[in-house]
Amino acid sequence: MRFEGRTVLVTGGSRGLGAELVRAFGAEGAYVAVGCRSRADLAQEVVASLPAGGCVVPVDVRDAEAFARAVQALEQDSRPVEVLVNNAAVTATGWFALDDAATWEEVLATNLLGAASCTRAVVRGMLARGRGAVVNIGSVAGQRALPGQSAYATAKGGLEALTRNLAAELAPRGIRVNAVVPGVLDVGMARRMPQELRQRVLDHVPAGRAGTAPEVAAAVLFLASDAARYVVGQCLAVDGGLGL
Repeated sequence: MRFEGRTVLVTGGSRGLGAELVRAFGAEGAYVAVGCRSRADLAQEVVASLPAGGCVVPVDVRDAEAFARAVQALEQDSRPVEVLVNNAAVTATGWFALDDAATWEEVLATNLLGAASCTRAVVRGMLARGRGAVVNIGSVAGQRALPGQSAYATAKGGLEALTRNLAAELAPRGIRVNAVVPGVLDVGMARRMPQELRQRVLDHVPAGRAGTAPEVAAAVLFLASDAARYVVGQCLAVDGGLGL
């Protein structure tokens, strides 16, 4: 699964699962552009550790025009994006009846509309080159009911639908779109879940434990690689059997 000479863009790549994805692609020889809305200092630390180099793209995925300009700048620097990983996400926990519109707007704008805008920005170049791969980071919340997670679950469920539809539309042009669907992890937002909710979910994991960032990264690298060139429109669960 080597990625020498390829440019990979990972959104939300400054910390947590995103940082692990950046390091995993970097270890396979990729030049990695690390997208981040905040903590560019952490993103720069991750970039500094990459064998083939990389750069920080300090842009909010909710700003479609700014993201498109960032992608264009990479292309002008002879770094066309060949793999996009839509990892940037925010979550909100609360009962639906008590939620407000602003909460839903932020979650949907980042997790779903942001992923769509980022994909649109890179796909135009991919279409011109006739190849590319997009891997979306979903969530088990998009596949099963988790009370208190309505906004997040709606966004992630929509992301899976987007994955399948874009896959069907773009596969004939040489662009593969897939998703990885993590379960409860020991890193990132999953660690910040309310403890009661987290334990209730873990109690139903056949593997008997939370997943790790490297386990998710391995699945992402596979879907982005040439080894998965006949894998199209799939939502690969990395959840320890939670979805069974």
